[in-house]
Amino acid sequence: MAIQERAIRTRRKILEAAATVFEQQGYQAATITEILALVGLTKGSLYFHFKSKEELAQAILDAQTDIAVPSHRIKLQELADSGLLLAHLLQTDPLVRAGVHLTLQQHAVQLNHHLSFHTWSRQNRQVLQLAQERGEVLPHVDIDEVGQLLVGAFAGIQAMSHAMSDYSDLPQRVSVLLRHVFPSIATPSVLGQLELGPDRSARLAEGRRGADGPA
Repeated sequence: MAIQERAIRTRRKILEAAATVFEQQGYQAATITEILALVGLTKGSLYFHFKSKEELAQAILDAQTDIAVPSHRIKLQELADSGLLLAHLLQTDPLVRAGVHLTLQQHAVQLNHHLSFHTWSRQNRQVLQLAQERGEVLPHVDIDEVGQLLVGAFAGIQAMSHAMSDYSDLPQRVSVLLRHVFPSIATPSVLGQLELGPDRSARLAEGRRGADGPA
């Protein structure tokens, strides 16, 4: 068990070091040598966990789509929480931050950029479908369109926030997005119960740290 835990910690350290280098240098310019220097491991140790720079980057891409939000009795709250939690993690988690940046680096042709967008959209659709089944969604709503709209809108908002404030205003910007979109998809009785404010972003992250997910 101790050996397994040590291997998990080492893998995490490698991913965090790679995330830092990818964010600073970009995928194309980043080198394994720079990652090794930052993490303080031998090349053999790194290649035990990851066979290439591409595999490292793909693991970081996968990490950003594997973020669980707390279960909530209102499914549309879960949908909102996914964006608010991601906004906070972009401020604080190097893996998530690097993963989003890698997703948007279209010149890194070796990486599967489409997978992240498809995964985000699919996750949104699954939550929206549950919300629809529970009567939380207005009858005219196309849940496929809404799921993809939120992904595209978040991608643009985070890029703008990164350029203008290094993500310091991202929870506020995501809150504004949600407060404009949700009235067009949520039934009035549900809309009045939703928490869409930027302060929920940090509370979700605190709950995630404190109990591995709950808000």
